[in-house]
Amino acid sequence: MSDPQSSSGLSLWKRVRGALLLRGGTTLRESLEEAIEEHEGAPADEGDLDPQERTMLRNMLDLPDRRVGDIAVPRADIISIDIAAGFAEAVRLFREAGHSRLPVWEGSPDEVRGMLHVKDVYAVVADWIGAGARPPMPGPPLASLLRQVLFVPPSMPVTDLLADMQRLRIHMAIVVDEFGGTDGLVTIEDIVEEIVGEIEDEHDEAGAAPCVPAADGSFDADARVPLADLEQTVGSQIASPDQLEEVDTLGGLVVLLAGRVPAVGDRLELAGGWQAEVTVADGRRVGRVRLLPPAPAGEQDTPVGRSASAGA
Repeated sequence: MSDPQSSSGLSLWKRVRGALLLRGGTTLRESLEEAIEEHEGAPADEGDLDPQERTMLRNMLDLPDRRVGDIAVPRADIISIDIAAGFAEAVRLFREAGHSRLPVWEGSPDEVRGMLHVKDVYAVVADWIGAGARPPMPGPPLASLLRQVLFVPPSMPVTDLLADMQRLRIHMAIVVDEFGGTDGLVTIEDIVEEIVGEIEDEHDEAGAAPCVPAADGSFDADARVPLADLEQTVGSQIASPDQLEEVDTLGGLVVLLAGRVPAVGDRLELAGGWQAEVTVADGRRVGRVRLLPPAPAGEQDTPVGRSASAGA
């Protein structure tokens, strides 16, 4: 029985296997990328890589180009706890946040001392229950339950961080800015999601869709949507090459254009005649943005990078 063939002659899987035996000046990465590009959109034959596997393979090839700052949870979205907080407060925060790890700071969120793991907190509770005793309060100090975290710059390659996490068995990293302050947070799950896609469990709340089209041709988009994905969804360029060098997400783009965190109602012009209207913001960050398609010829447009509501 012959091997399954794709429309281009060889199945993607056979091309991948062939790439592992490559000779000459072509690198393994270049050969794999070429194989994936040649089979883009082609149906998977029996025994070939399915679309999800192809996406994962492409994501793995792209991972060395990603930096920690590209995937970090922004400072404004970090849920953390003061080391002086009581044990009961830690239990409450774990229950409400649904996380397995929480950064612990002392004095300010810029002074992270370590992290709490939910297993350590509930081990204390389990010991109380096992002893048949009523949980004593206030419980152990949080300092006695701290685990280490890594401190890394935003420019660090994601693959290097993954290697350090595996080697040191530390699964949380605090991203620090040039002044040593907290700029973001990365867990090993964040890195894995860069390869396999979003991982949701029973604690994750169902959020609004990343990008929702409307009947008038506009789109309601999450500010965290990567620009590359957004441009593919709307079928048009919305950021210039220079802007793509500086920011990766829609939220980053509108902040770059405004020169500040824009307010709800502010409207900014994007590349290709598209406009971005901020619909959710809290003064620290942008939540959601409405993308308006290019206006018909002859209509007045808002100047590039300026806020219509501010009249700047």
